[in-house]
Amino acid sequence: MSIAEVKKNAEQKMNKSVDSLKADLAKVRTGRAHTGILDHIQVDYYGSPTQISQVANVTLLDARTISVQPWEKKMVSVIEKAIRDSDLGLNPSSVGDIIRVPTPPLTEERRKEMVKLVKTEGEDAKVAVRNIRRDANEALKKMVKDKACSEDEERRAQDDIQKLTDRFVQQIDKLLTEKEKEVMTV
Repeated sequence: MSIAEVKKNAEQKMNKSVDSLKADLAKVRTGRAHTGILDHIQVDYYGSPTQISQVANVTLLDARTISVQPWEKKMVSVIEKAIRDSDLGLNPSSVGDIIRVPTPPLTEERRKEMVKLVKTEGEDAKVAVRNIRRDANEALKKMVKDKACSEDEERRAQDDIQKLTDRFVQQIDKLLTEKEKEVMTV
């Protein structure tokens, strides 16, 4: 493996960590409704666990209400139960073949809990990025030991990987600040 491959590999893994954080932050509920909060809920569809978006049309009715319209009439009760049993604290109600999911406004206390959760997610992402940096540096040390590169090349590559790490940590901090601001606005 060359120095360029080690750097490229580290950058790709760090990108995946940031993408994973973005996906996790999208699940954090703010005061407004958005269809993404139902993405991780699974329903039993003919014996196999399936995402709600695969068995129903999920749209927004207004700023605080999500509409779920199952493609099959018999899925209404199954989807309603799955949403109610999820850890989101939502209380869906069905009107005919449409399920309305109102998102209650967040209390100040709940908002602060959400900010703590966001910070925890961010810290986990930073740890993941730093672990990737450590693995890349170990790969570089191994290359020096195997005489695949010089110590000067290793030092320059370590500096580059540190700059890469700093850039991704900065990106994570920016995402966290935006999400905290979004959660705390009423």
